[in-house]
Amino acid sequence: MSETPETKTARPRGFGRYALALLPLIVFGGIAATAAKMLYDQDFHGKNIAEIPSALIGTKAPSLNLPPLDGANLPALTDASINGKLTLVNVFASWCIPCRDEHPILKELAKDSRLNIVAINYKDKNENALRFLGELGNPYKAIGVDPNGKAAIDWGVYGIPESYLVGPDGTILYKRVGPFDDISLKEGLFPAMQKALEKPAS
Repeated sequence: MSETPETKTARPRGFGRYALALLPLIVFGGIAATAAKMLYDQDFHGKNIAEIPSALIGTKAPSLNLPPLDGANLPALTDASINGKLTLVNVFASWCIPCRDEHPILKELAKDSRLNIVAINYKDKNENALRFLGELGNPYKAIGVDPNGKAAIDWGVYGIPESYLVGPDGTILYKRVGPFDDISLKEGLFPAMQKALEKPAS
């Protein structure tokens, strides 16, 4: 039986519909493969998936001009808060349970006079943030409030707590997503700090 013009036209159209129907499955398969690779790297190669690469690493830190946390008796978080200092910019909120877990580590880090620790208080209520610091202590030299999350977007925040090590020249050197622990300090933050401190001043 010979093909008519109509059947010739219908065949590619039908194939196109099948291809379109398969597209979500192909996309899902790609996502699943990426996730599986991350888990494989974590389990078999010891890679920490919390060390998420940032496009900002190696670039100048976004400008800071955030109002102070009212009642904390600390300066606002501005560019002057970090210029010329090796600084850890920590993003936290009182409602964030991992932030509470991380806080004792930040207090210990604050004892290192070589490191300047400042904070972006993310989508928080002023009174709750003050209560958080009152209960757990304050490791920060300056705190800026970010009630609508705009600064967090500028910094490429993925999930809090999140921390960025910024060099004295304003370059982002290291990023940590999630709370610090012994491994991330030993294998991530401390080597990045040491490298920055050994770098000759320009």
